[in-house]
Amino acid sequence: MEKDHMIHRNGEVDTANIDKTLDRIDSGRADEILSNFDEFKRYLSKRIQLGKTAGLDDEQLAVTAQKIADYLAENVEPRNSEEKLLQELWKVGTEEEQHMLSHMLVKLAQ
Repeated sequence: MEKDHMIHRNGEVDTANIDKTLDRIDSGRADEILSNFDEFKRYLSKRIQLGKTAGLDDEQLAVTAQKIADYLAENVEPRNSEEKLLQELWKVGTEEEQHMLSHMLVKLAQ
């Protein structure tokens, strides 16, 4: 059902559904994605391509990445040194700095 997805057919992003979307990821798959930073970047890259296919621009992708990073920083324990660094940077950054870091993460994963 479209109402349960983050990205609707018309390209609108529903950031309120980020928690639900992330909670639907199988815990084994989540461990696989988060245990290795290169796997995390590959996963992120695939999701960015899906977003672009749905018509999202770089700003919408960065806003979505920012919401996901907020969720991860608050709810997920880092599994490697790269994730730990990202979490620490996220926590000390202002909202503006977090937004810029989100843009950089999108660029990194493309």
